Amino acid sequence: MSVAEPRPHAPADDARTRLSGWGRTSPSWCALATPRDAGEVLELLERQARAGTSAIARGAGRSYGDAAQNEAGTVLDMTALADIVAIDAEAGMVTAQAGCTLARVMDELAPHGLTLPVLPGTRYVTVGGAVASDIHGKNHHRDGALARHVAALKVCTPARGYVDVSPQDDPELFFATLGGMGLTGIVVEATLRTFPLGRGLVSVDTDRTDGLARTLELMAAREHHRYSVAWLDLLARGSRAGRAIVTHADPIVEPGGGRASRRRALASEPVARVPGWFPGALLHPRVVRSLNAARWRAAPRRARGREVSLAKYFFPLDGLGAWNHAYGSAGLVQYQFVVPDAQVDVLVRAIELLRARDLPAYLAVCKRMGPQSGGPLSFPLQGWTLAIDLPAACEGLRRALNELDEMIAEAGGRVYLSKDARMRPQALEAMYPELDRFRETRARVDPGELLQSDLGRRVGLCAAGR
Repeated sequence: MSVAEPRPHAPADDARTRLSGWGRTSPSWCALATPRDAGEVLELLERQARAGTSAIARGAGRSYGDAAQNEAGTVLDMTALADIVAIDAEAGMVTAQAGCTLARVMDELAPHGLTLPVLPGTRYVTVGGAVASDIHGKNHHRDGALARHVAALKVCTPARGYVDVSPQDDPELFFATLGGMGLTGIVVEATLRTFPLGRGLVSVDTDRTDGLARTLELMAAREHHRYSVAWLDLLARGSRAGRAIVTHADPIVEPGGGRASRRRALASEPVARVPGWFPGALLHPRVVRSLNAARWRAAPRRARGREVSLAKYFFPLDGLGAWNHAYGSAGLVQYQFVVPDAQVDVLVRAIELLRARDLPAYLAVCKRMGPQSGGPLSFPLQGWTLAIDLPAACEGLRRALNELDEMIAEAGGRVYLSKDARMRPQALEAMYPELDRFRETRARVDPGELLQSDLGRRVGLCAAGR
């Protein structure tokens, strides 16, 4: 999406903008409005209610699927609400508006020697989007998802107006909003707990494995580190499939370095950018197979205590601007699932199914997760998670992913809604056992189902037709 011109606060009746998620697979035409404060958010919701139409919030557009789209309805672009409201360094708290990116929050926290406790794979998601997705990171096994670190929210709801919610004040709405994909209210502000930044570095232990069995063995070992992740090469042939670069890391929290060195450690501005016209055919499995092999060979067989900047460890893809364009106009599907600890064989079978269907997983990342700590639609649960990037143009992709849905649901696992672009309602019902709890809260704060999205209608979280 590219919108360079200033937009009015509310859309003209006939104005429509083509929106898509980061995967660029399911575009829709929506009216786009840009509220500047909570009062304008409420005005826009009231206007939609009177018109009998619907609305959903949108941040930086980094959800892979259609969670922040609303075909024939209104999308509230929240990026104008991008201020840091307050930093209480002594208490270790920060309050930021919903349209503020994590990059901005981290930059403002750095001079205070603080950072955020949960970081996803990119700095460029917004606070509101992070809340709606209940983001998780490489430390979920230790620190849980974002829900564990949110102290309070300010939310605009259709039925209750502008409300303050927290684990103590309306906990059902609070937890339903964390992971609720924007369907319980428009997040305006969030107050988050922070974590010591130290020098902005992590101490990384690296192991290079020769196959999937060793990769899983290393990941299954008792975890003493705060962060862990495995990059898997699923395009390698034969017994080498699933070879990996496994990293375990801990933050270097001792004070040191000045503001300049801390900012350098956080810097992740793109050094190059993929053009919008990039032909996806150039990203052929043979090419990616060679790139994967080069990356695998470049990693040390075993290394300990290497100091790496926080940005390089957490946000490697941020160094390549608009990297999603490399998949061409057809886009990509990122499929992320989690299965319980005892169901690691399902992860193996999922990889085998992709290979049997000749579906090239260009990027694959495996992590361990700790106990569930979020709300009824929060994704993480204790076990194994695998995220894979697949070219959307692959023949038979949807059929294979439907098979995976059934396999994962049967194992007691689930698919991450924030990255989904094609799941069916039956799969959602099987994967998320607390759907009724979510629906009860939603009915209380939005009885007319004013808040709707393409995702919500597709998977049955909200009724079609408004």
